[in-house]
Amino acid sequence: MATPRPAALLPVCFASSVALLLVVAFSSLMRSSDAYDPLDPNGNITIKWDVIQWTSDGYVAVVSLYNYQQYRHIQAPGWKLGWVWAKKEIIWAMTGGQATEQGDCSKFKANIPHCCRKDPEVVDLLPGTPYNMQIANCCKGGVLTSWAQDPNNAVASFQVSVGQAGTTNRTVKVPKNFTLKAPGPGYTCGTAKLVKPTKFISQDGRRSTQAHMTWNVTCTYSQFLAQRSPSCCVSLSSFYNDTIVNCPTCSCGCQNNSTAPGSCVEGNSPYLASVVNDPNQNSLAPLVQCTSHMCPIRVHWHVKVNYKEYWRVKITVTNFNYRMNYSQWNLVAQHPNFDNLTTIFSFNYKPLNPYGVINDTAMLWGIKYYNDLLMTAGPDGNVQSELLFRKEPSTFTFQKGWAFPRRVYFNGDNCVMPPPDAYPWLPNASPRLSASLLLPVVAALLAFAILLMTHA
Repeated sequence: MATPRPAALLPVCFASSVALLLVVAFSSLMRSSDAYDPLDPNGNITIKWDVIQWTSDGYVAVVSLYNYQQYRHIQAPGWKLGWVWAKKEIIWAMTGGQATEQGDCSKFKANIPHCCRKDPEVVDLLPGTPYNMQIANCCKGGVLTSWAQDPNNAVASFQVSVGQAGTTNRTVKVPKNFTLKAPGPGYTCGTAKLVKPTKFISQDGRRSTQAHMTWNVTCTYSQFLAQRSPSCCVSLSSFYNDTIVNCPTCSCGCQNNSTAPGSCVEGNSPYLASVVNDPNQNSLAPLVQCTSHMCPIRVHWHVKVNYKEYWRVKITVTNFNYRMNYSQWNLVAQHPNFDNLTTIFSFNYKPLNPYGVINDTAMLWGIKYYNDLLMTAGPDGNVQSELLFRKEPSTFTFQKGWAFPRRVYFNGDNCVMPPPDAYPWLPNASPRLSASLLLPVVAALLAFAILLMTHA
């Protein structure tokens, strides 16, 4: 006969089980929300596949990538789109793009397909491609701008002729397992979904045609998938305090030359040129200048001047990466006074309103042909601008770090901020100053107490 379990243990076991279930549920929720960006809640890259023509053994389709992300773009060497065919499809020909590998096409004797792989990967063609190999929105080297920065160049397209695929809406099968590298990992793509066929309007606007079939794939970005360590950090300073709050130590990793040779380079190293131009190095991996934070990018926010009705901020973006010229870079900052931004010098500006009526988020980027290219680490590896804000009497204050940003993104990645208790404080609000003033008082009270005890 089994020994009954003590009644007192049942609530404990039950509570433990409930706690375990809550932990599991919370972890799964966290994993599913990795790709959620509160400053761009609807941002994604949508892949649209339009079947526009039937052929003898398949179809011709136009595949387009739409970057609906407000401030996250795809820079060189560009995007790479992959999928897995549902049947035994092949690619006869392509325009505006190309498969990276042909695969095994040995069974074809006369006409050799462009690609016979079960899991092809396609890249964009480079600028300067002959016109007979181009279609609209192609040939940008895989570079896609963000939607807020330049919507006209936030679209890429290529045309593909698919064989052994079926020639009707019922026989054509949707590809599976879409992947998007931009240029490395970071995007997770959902399953392809059949949608209402796309309509195309003629140039004169008087006739519309439509695709035979259309399916969409949505890909979302997660910084955790793209890289394990952050790529940027924020430092702070102000006119009213001599303290410069640097980026937190090891913001982007703690590698150094003593523990991991070649992980960073001293700015005055005589071997700098040979290390930077080493052909054996991975060009996508940053090679940063040796600093305490070890970040490729540092954003410095300096509260510069206080006027009667205005206050002024200087923003400096410094590139510590010896391998990357950041083209079409952008910066996103969140601060409650952006609804009173009056003037911005030498940067473009666009307000982002992720919360509807609250205007506290700004997107900044360089002016074309002036400072839209952030050069590699060195004397020219920085861009800067100043912002002039009008004071709002009901909310304006310099106390408790109000003048500093709440959140900063560079090229869509969340930058590491200093801890709030390290922000530059006003002289009359400094915790260190208050403590120093209290010390004599505490000492006098303690001496008085000891005196009373000795005479008691």
